[in-house]
Amino acid sequence: MDLIIETHDLVKRFGKFTAVDGLNLAVPGGSIYGFVGPNGAGKTTTMRMLTTLTKPTSGTAIVAGHDVTVDRRAVRQSIGYMPDEFGIYDDLRVWEYLDFFAACYDIAERERKRLIADLLELVDLTHRRDDMVDKLSRGMKQRLSLARTLAHDPQVLILDEPASGLDPRARIEIRELMVELSRMGKTIFFSTHILADVENICTHIGIVEEGRMVMQGSMDEMKAQLQPHREIVVTVKDSAAAEQVRTLMQAVQDVIAVEIIEPKGGRWRVRIDYTGDDDGVAALNQTITAAGVAIFGFNEEIKDLESVFMRVTKGIVS
Repeated sequence: MDLIIETHDLVKRFGKFTAVDGLNLAVPGGSIYGFVGPNGAGKTTTMRMLTTLTKPTSGTAIVAGHDVTVDRRAVRQSIGYMPDEFGIYDDLRVWEYLDFFAACYDIAERERKRLIADLLELVDLTHRRDDMVDKLSRGMKQRLSLARTLAHDPQVLILDEPASGLDPRARIEIRELMVELSRMGKTIFFSTHILADVENICTHIGIVEEGRMVMQGSMDEMKAQLQPHREIVVTVKDSAAAEQVRTLMQAVQDVIAVEIIEPKGGRWRVRIDYTGDDDGVAALNQTITAAGVAIFGFNEEIKDLESVFMRVTKGIVS
């Protein structure tokens, strides 16, 4: 696996306060990597080190093959950085805003007109080309800011809370734009505390808490580690429920674990922990039916990312 961002024992201290504490990041090239954690977990400080805006106290950080403390210029040429604050550009039109940043990257004036048109089309702001920047909605400003990060065609996009403060529609638009940029070959590393954004689009995730990496990997690897077995919940009919539950538990006693869940709505439920594949789950259902258990419901409980996050951070926050 080729890594485009990697850190080793990265530390940043501000006086006696340690914001980032021995962080080890591994971001594969071409991935959409969600950097997840609560406010104050060290996400922004990490990003500022990756973008050469803040110098690490110790440890190393490599971005696109360049050390952030040794070759800062090469790092900056390789990345597009979108901070969590848009900035003040009250006296610029939309096209002038992009023209300004393109000029900062030494893009020739004759090339900038075509570039600006392409960027505005990509983020669906062509119709707002001549509007003043300060008149745009927050969602439009976020899209414009994202367009700005692309002016010099970077390999890596580092986005700090790109969906923060947006309404649901604007959040969806930003997510779709990130997916489109990934299809274009960009690696996207973005921080967030909105778990739904991560679950919908990310290929990889890192969970950080108090400046330390709690767990990271592909989405499939993360869920497999935190939910190594499948959870099946069987609900039996009210009539003769206690006897039905005893029969059910005897029928599946060879699985990992079986437990009775607190009766709900007058019905008895039994949770079965199981390691089998889909065929095994179907056979499990048949075994229970063959034992004479009258099944009212047979459902597999799928853990979402929120459940994973709460489980993996529980030991730290409590």
